[in-house]
Amino acid sequence: EEEALMFKKVSIVFILVASLIVLVTALPVAAKVIKLAHLNPQTPFDIATAAVSAVFKNELEARTGGEISVEIYPNGTLGNERETMEQVKAGITQSYIASVGGIAPFYPLIDITSLPFAYSSYEIGCQLYDGPFGAELAEDIRNKTGIRVLGFIPQGFFQFTNSKRPIKTPADMKGLKMRTMNNPLHMEFMKSLGAAATPVAWAEIYTALQTGVVDGQHNPITVINLGKIFEVQKYLTLSNHMAGLYVWVINDSWFNALKPEEKTAVQGAAEAAVMAGRGIDRLVTATEKGLPALAAKMEVYSATPEELEKFRAIAIPAAKKFFAQNLGEEGTQWVEKYLKAVEEIKKASMSR
Repeated sequence: EEEALMFKKVSIVFILVASLIVLVTALPVAAKVIKLAHLNPQTPFDIATAAVSAVFKNELEARTGGEISVEIYPNGTLGNERETMEQVKAGITQSYIASVGGIAPFYPLIDITSLPFAYSSYEIGCQLYDGPFGAELAEDIRNKTGIRVLGFIPQGFFQFTNSKRPIKTPADMKGLKMRTMNNPLHMEFMKSLGAAATPVAWAEIYTALQTGVVDGQHNPITVINLGKIFEVQKYLTLSNHMAGLYVWVINDSWFNALKPEEKTAVQGAAEAAVMAGRGIDRLVTATEKGLPALAAKMEVYSATPEELEKFRAIAIPAAKKFFAQNLGEEGTQWVEKYLKAVEEIKKASMSR
């Protein structure tokens, strides 16, 4: 009887082990995961970074049959820009859609993409970053940081607002207290035009404008709407003086460990997502969440080419001097590459 009982127990254990083996082997292979972070709300019909994230997730998971999954972390869930970029460098977080300010501590040369009055049309920005200049810049970022660029996403241009008077020429800037980010280039830009540059955190900008701590500020149309700046500012000047840009990055070591077909899927999904991000920015700017809404609440002035040239004559030399002092000879070389690429695109478009 004891032998029969022992045999029965062994048989039960064997059946359990066999069942577990069958169960485990039947489970799908664990998918590779891309943690994708950005600082904005996950509202893809309102915000470019959210649109990029949503489209990338859908495209990549479909292209790989779920073998690579994408987890989206919006609203700065994983930390501020510097912290999130550190995570990408360390491979803790695989990917991040960063602002120029977020990239700058790791790759200071990115600041040259904010050169004021370099170009004023969205299509030039797209051609710039999709062409040889963008490819060379992406490769330089990868070589110096170990972070691969998945895409450049040009955004709306910065515009001037203030509560004192319409800004039509540099003379109208003199004496204005203009809010900037805590960004040396932006502060130098305002100073070069005769304004008093005053760094104010985004969370405090509304109150600072409302109470007169600062007279004005500069931001893209979508941001002016998002922050309800129109409630505390009377004048808006369409100057297109700085081009907004998101730089979408991924850990290069993680990417290089992928199979060739997986790399192709990631790059293809990224291209589709970049197009979506660019499109949503244009759509929002042009509709009730963009300029038309501001035009109903503010006095809008569109600067003429002659007036913009007066700004350029002051701002570009000042910016070149700033880059030479802060980025050295390499910074000067990249500024010239940047301006040359812009001019070549302009000439090509005029000849078509």
